[in-house]
This record gives sequence, C-alpha cells and structure tokens, in this order.
Amino acid sequence: MLSQEFYGNTLESWIISLGIIVGVLIINKLIASAGRLIINRIAQKTENKFDDILFTTLKAPFLLGISLAAIWFSLNRLNLPVETKSFISRAYHILIILNVTWFISRFITGLLEEYWSEKRAKKRQKSIDVRLLPMVRRIVLIVVWIIGILTALNTVGLDIKTILGALGVGGLAAALAAQDTIKNIFGGFTLLTDQPFRIGDMVLVDNFQGTVEDIGIRSTRIRTLEKRQVTIPNSRVMDASIINISREPRRRNTVKIGLTYDTPPAKMEEALNILQELSKTTKYIDPKDSIAFFSEFADSALVITFHYNITKAGDIFEVTSDMNMAILKSFNAAGLNFAFPTQTIHLEKA
Repeated sequence: MLSQEFYGNTLESWIISLGIIVGVLIINKLIASAGRLIINRIAQKTENKFDDILFTTLKAPFLLGISLAAIWFSLNRLNLPVETKSFISRAYHILIILNVTWFISRFITGLLEEYWSEKRAKKRQKSIDVRLLPMVRRIVLIVVWIIGILTALNTVGLDIKTILGALGVGGLAAALAAQDTIKNIFGGFTLLTDQPFRIGDMVLVDNFQGTVEDIGIRSTRIRTLEKRQVTIPNSRVMDASIINISREPRRRNTVKIGLTYDTPPAKMEEALNILQELSKTTKYIDPKDSIAFFSEFADSALVITFHYNITKAGDIFEVTSDMNMAILKSFNAAGLNFAFPTQTIHLEKA
C-alpha cells in the first residue's frame, strides 16, 4: 500500500514529507517553550536591554524560518514537475526575504520604543515625544518594507527599474494631488522636532491667542481665551510668527495715569514714589525693572507712565487688577486727583 504512487510519488514519500512538516511544527513549540523558560529568563537578568529586544523580535521570525526550511526540504525531496519546483523555489526565496524584512522591522521598532522611552524619561519630556514616536516608527517601517519587497521581487527576476519607474510616476501624481496634505505632514513633523511650543503652552499664532491642546500630524488645535477651539493647518503654523507666551520669564505691563493740572510738583513726586513702592509690595511684581516717570502734558491731564513686570508665577489678569486697585487706594489716600477730559471756554464781550 505504501508503494502506491500519487502524483508521481509513493504514499510513503508523501507521509515522510508530511511527517517532516508536522515534526518541525512540534519542534517549534518546544523551542518556543524553552525560549520562554530559559532564554527569556537569562536575557532579563542582564542590565542591557539589547538582548531582550533581540530575543523578543527574533523569536517569531526564527520559528517561521524553521517552518519554511522544513516545507522546502519536504517538498524538494518529492518528485514534482519542473514548473512546480520552479514556482516553489521562487516563492521560497520571496518568503525568506520577507521573513528577514519582518525581523528587521520588528527589531528596529523594538529599539525605537525602548530607547526612545528611556530618553523621554531622562529628559522628562511630555506628549511631544509620545506623538513623534509613532510617526518616526511608521516612516521607518514603510522604508524597510519597501526595500524588502523590492529585493524579493528582484530575486525572482522581475525588473526593478520598471517597478521603480511606475512607482515614481504614480508617486509624483499622488504628490501633486495631495501637496497640501504633504505640506501639513512635514509641518507637523517640524513642529514635533523643533518644538516652538508644547501641549499646554499659551501661544499667539496667526492672531489666535490661547492654549495648545493638540499637535497632530495634519493640524494644531488651540483653545482661545474665549474657550473656542481653533484648528490651524500645520503648514500655516510654520509660516506664521509664533509667540510662546508661556516661555516668557515675565510679562511687561504699562499703565498711564492722568492727574489734574492743579497737582503741584511735590504731589507729582509723591505719586512717582508711591508707584515705585507699589512695585515692591504687590505680589508677583518684579521691582528690578519697574519704572514710573512724568511722561507728558496732555490736553486734560499731567500723565504719569508706569512700567512694571509680572513674574511668570502670577496670573496676568489677577495681578493687573491687584495693581490697579492698589494704585487707586494709594492715590485716593494721598489726595491725588485723577483727571478726566475737561474743556474751559472763555467768552469775550464785544
């Protein structure tokens, strides 16, 4: 019975080939179990993460490679038609190259995720790196798989120049059709690498002031002071002037105070001294660069200009209100009269 032939091979030959494949699958299971129990345990004891990544990424492609080798050997020992063997040979070469490509892509991805995360932990960077990693990983995987597929096709005798030419024409057409999208993607990549601002920063971009809520691949979202969400394309953000308010060490504020024209010089001096003292006593005010001076004779007032700096810890609106309230109380207590627009009309008798 075992000597009966089926498709040019005895039943015994078919059984042996099938047994080889089944045996290798069983061996793969044993190797996987041994790897988990022994190799993985040894790799975890070392301080270097490189061997952990290598074992984790190599395990599945290695087992697949053993299976492919068993299938190749079991089929090659059979008496098959020349066309079938040629087809099996080409398919085998393609699968081997794709398996190697799979290992390389898994290994690079493991390295990126491991060492990028360590870098992020050391520098204490926030969501910028979290968003940059998937983009870089996707680009690397695309490049690796394109190289792997082209290598596999070249191995079986296909003309790579023709394929590259077709891809070039198709890529050019796609690039022309989606040039705005490509500009936004490159703009997003530049924002994530150059980091003119981060999520949570208060910025002024293209006449929109607010807090950065999201930096995406295509657009950036800003929550304005009116609590409205503005979505700006990344290419437009990169072309605009960006003011990062959160990174300023302090905010300079200016107030102009008009006193009545009957204010004597001594009272003007007193007003200047009051303002200088307020810069020292008001919370979140840096007195080093504060200055008050008699700036002009206006139509209805003697104008004092007061420049003061709000530190980064202070809220701009709250500190401004506190300073204005302190000025009002101090000037009223000192008897300094605020001016308002007035006009004196002299009538001449004929």
